[in-house]
Amino acid sequence: MRRVRVMAVMGPVEFVVLTFPGERLNVGAVAALERLRRSGAVRLIDSLVVTRSAESGEAASAHPAELPELAALFPADERPELITPHEAHEAASLLSPGDCALLLLVEHLWAAEAAQAVCEAGGRIAASVRIAPDRMAGAHAGALATA
Repeated sequence: MRRVRVMAVMGPVEFVVLTFPGERLNVGAVAALERLRRSGAVRLIDSLVVTRSAESGEAASAHPAELPELAALFPADERPELITPHEAHEAASLLSPGDCALLLLVEHLWAAEAAQAVCEAGGRIAASVRIAPDRMAGAHAGALATA
């Protein structure tokens, strides 16, 4: 009888850059992310806030736990610091002066159970492609028009 070695499977991990106007994050939007974390849908692996100064145009970064308005949403003990300075620099290049970004490394826990089942069956996830929401909206509108 063939034995199948089963290892713990992580859900898909995604690096996300959310940009906001102004040098402070929208706390309401961040709170919605926290609700997803508490529900068990996602696991926050790492996070970083990047701002581009309106005055000098210089970029700066900080962990959300270091910012008073975000500290409760991002506990300081959850900081593995996997988001690199290079990634922060790249995110800063997306910002206009006076804007900010929240960089997130997120595991999609909701997909881990399905991934585990695929692995137990001897399969593997060979590819995954993220489709931008605006592309899906266009495809959906086109499908409705032809229906």
